[in-house]
Amino acid sequence: MVVRPFHLLLVEDNGAHAKLATMAIRGAPIPATVDRVIDGEEALAYLTRQPPHQARPDVDLILLDLMAPRMDGLELLRRIKATQELQSIPVVILSSSVSAAQAEQAYRCQANSLLVKPLEFDEFQRMMNDLLIYWGQWNQ
Repeated sequence: MVVRPFHLLLVEDNGAHAKLATMAIRGAPIPATVDRVIDGEEALAYLTRQPPHQARPDVDLILLDLMAPRMDGLELLRRIKATQELQSIPVVILSSSVSAAQAEQAYRCQANSLLVKPLEFDEFQRMMNDLLIYWGQWNQ
């Protein structure tokens, strides 16, 4: 049996944050691939296989920044959870900082988890390792 790599969609407009997240994902102890989009509109096009994303792999997990241009993370989360073909994809909010009100709203919109990025890369790497082991290995 061939097991395909665990595939993530990273919705992050900040290039430096996206690079760090991608490095952490690629350094994780399980095989994983990641594609990045910069905002909610592009994420919806990707998830619904609109051009140029027709041949994209199945998405196993979405990492979503709340602050994004054109369509913010909460609106994207609402649309994902309202779309029958997408609503079963786990969505983890990954943000630099989150207020209590934002966290409550994210969970009301059916976010599966909410993680605040640690300042140190080693801590971030450990968090991403744990995240990928949980969603990619233990929670199948």
